[in-house]
Amino acid sequence: MSNLPETGRTPRVRTRLITIQILVFSLLLTLGGRLWYLQIRNGQEYADEAASNHVQQVVDPAPRGAILDARGVPLADNETRLVVSASRTELLKMKDDGKAVLGRLAKVLGMPEQEIRNKVRLCDAKTPQPCWNGSPYQPIPITDEATTQQALQIRERAEDFPGISAEPTAVRRYAAPGKANTAQVLGYLSPVTDEEIQKAKNSRSPLLRSDQIGRSGLERTYDSELRGKAGVTRYEVDNLGRVIGKAKSDPAVPGANVVTSIDARVQAIAERELNQAMKDARKEFDRNTGRKYEADAGAVVVMENKTGRVISMASNPTYDPNSWVGGISAKDYAKLTGKDSNYPLLNRAIQGQAAPGSIFKVVSTSAAVNAGYDFDGRYDCSSSFSIGGQVFKNFESKSYGPISLGRALEVSCDTVFYSLAYQQWQKDGGNKAKDPRDWFYKTAHQFGLGKETGIDLPNEVTGRVPDREWKKKFWEANKDVWCKVGKKGGTYIQQLSYENCLEGNKMRAGDSVNYSIGQGDTLVTPIQMATIYAAIANGGTLYNPTVGKAVVSPDGKHVQEIKPTSHGRLPVNARTLRQIDGALAGVATRGTAAWRFGGWPQDKIPMHAKTGTAEVHGKQTTSWFATYTKDYTVIMTISQGGTGSGASGPAVRKIYNALYGVDDKGKIDNKRALLPKPESKLPAIQDDGTIKAQPVTSVDYVGASGDGRASGDGGGAGAQAGAGEPSGGPSDGPSGGPSGGPSGAAATPASGQSPGTGPDAGLPPGEPSSAGQPATAGRRDR
Repeated sequence: MSNLPETGRTPRVRTRLITIQILVFSLLLTLGGRLWYLQIRNGQEYADEAASNHVQQVVDPAPRGAILDARGVPLADNETRLVVSASRTELLKMKDDGKAVLGRLAKVLGMPEQEIRNKVRLCDAKTPQPCWNGSPYQPIPITDEATTQQALQIRERAEDFPGISAEPTAVRRYAAPGKANTAQVLGYLSPVTDEEIQKAKNSRSPLLRSDQIGRSGLERTYDSELRGKAGVTRYEVDNLGRVIGKAKSDPAVPGANVVTSIDARVQAIAERELNQAMKDARKEFDRNTGRKYEADAGAVVVMENKTGRVISMASNPTYDPNSWVGGISAKDYAKLTGKDSNYPLLNRAIQGQAAPGSIFKVVSTSAAVNAGYDFDGRYDCSSSFSIGGQVFKNFESKSYGPISLGRALEVSCDTVFYSLAYQQWQKDGGNKAKDPRDWFYKTAHQFGLGKETGIDLPNEVTGRVPDREWKKKFWEANKDVWCKVGKKGGTYIQQLSYENCLEGNKMRAGDSVNYSIGQGDTLVTPIQMATIYAAIANGGTLYNPTVGKAVVSPDGKHVQEIKPTSHGRLPVNARTLRQIDGALAGVATRGTAAWRFGGWPQDKIPMHAKTGTAEVHGKQTTSWFATYTKDYTVIMTISQGGTGSGASGPAVRKIYNALYGVDDKGKIDNKRALLPKPESKLPAIQDDGTIKAQPVTSVDYVGASGDGRASGDGGGAGAQAGAGEPSGGPSDGPSGGPSGGPSGAAATPASGQSPGTGPDAGLPPGEPSSAGQPATAGRRDR
């Protein structure tokens, strides 16, 4: 028998060994599965990812396409400048966050050090301009006006300026040919944000960190076409960052050029004449307020009648879009957005809302005919019209006796429209309407009011048709405030608030009466009225206004024309349209605008017009002048500028003088005519893709006002009234309309939101978009 111990395993030991074997096998199986997943199933994906970690991208920005006028003249293009930029990423790697480097840079550039620091800080809700709202990884431009000597100092002393570059770069230029600023139409650029990059990631036009994108105007509408596609060169690098080869290269694709319908020559004249009209208005005394007119804002639109194409669009006050190039300074930003700036960034042609006054009467006339009233019937143009103790006066209590609707348009008789609107209000059931026809409000909607025209510019506002639906919603939103503020027999605002608290949700007689002459809560924009009057001129087609005319590829081989489109027709038959057209011709020859068109060659170029002067509570009157020929419609408005023909009339006449080459005696000189017929052709495209521009020289035309780009500043010479005419023309002044009362309230007081602001307006909160505020009642035009 052996004395050696047994080596047999007990059941407990065997169980432990089996458990260990299972664990080891499981671990091996898991490791093998993971290796299969990484190396076989997703092997290529991870290989590509690993490779990309050793690839650096160099972005070559694409040249942005030019914006050209109808004759090929550049309104916005590019020029090469020496741009000094700072890499925020490199600066933050330094112990002092780059303060010493920026201090040395300030001395070289001759700029305040704090200004440079402000430019490289990132924008957020608490950081005011100037700041950087682009990607923090993108070089931040400090200045685009560096001299060659400054650039050489930075490059030769690279060790003193780590993270700073000085390179020749193509930057945007707004050329202002012939002093045609065109600021609000063109818009401006600013750097893309990380949020925008992510949003556009899977779109047809993805963004890179180096991109600048359009923020307003045509730069925004046609941004994807103008921007092109940046070139990207990818280099393989080792762990030390040394280039070991080129991986892939995508060449830059230049942006396309956008040809517009703007004529730089006409644009320059429109800007100049609008500015001069505002200067002249400020020299005139306002008998209603006892002070001179402020004429604080204005707009003018020149449009082709048969296409809806915009020949000129000016807004005042204006600004220089070049101030945004290379980053805007704090001083310039304050001038554009501060409380005392009067908000020059607003395009008042599409964002300025105001009561239209008597230029609205073409809508009321059409509504009356649609309601069954005879255009050639006889309607009493009395000196006043009374409703429940409220007296609605005609201008200077003037009476013309029984007249037709056509004659009512010519002399702008308020009481004819008061009476028609009141009669229709009664037919609809008065304060107890159950199934109203609402012809006057329905017709306004059919004319395209209360909604966008569809112009190819961003942030257009809708205006307002104060129909029953609007009144109900407005009352529900404001009744608590009205009931708190209202007081019977109190001040004007207190009395109106009291009335609106009680019955602001009802369509009262006074609402309908005021509405019929373009007062009350009605708001329109200049582009809306231009569309309407152009439709009257062309036979009834409401065109979508357009500024863009064609998109031309960089090589010139592909041209995408932007065809005119319409959004409906005027709700009147051909006979009524002819009658309105004839009445508007009468306005220019024997009506309220005749004194402004003395000597006009009416037999050769028939002129049509309608004047308007709208009251605005707490402000001076708004001037409106609506005109058209067979070719063009010209609409001008001036906030707190006085009467329609008095303030805007001379400027509109001079625009027509330039278009057709008409002198002060009515003689037509075709050689001096800028655009006697609309330009239908596109500018010539050369074999190399460049677009041939026709020369723009200083414009000389009959009655030209003082030279200079529109700036909205005061001064200037000239008289608002014509020779031998009283200030404001033969029919100037207020109508002495109602001041409130139970049966005929005027406008509803404003309630916290200025016209044209809000979530859908595309405007900064709190900034006004209209030339004035909500209108009041009873105002006559001249």
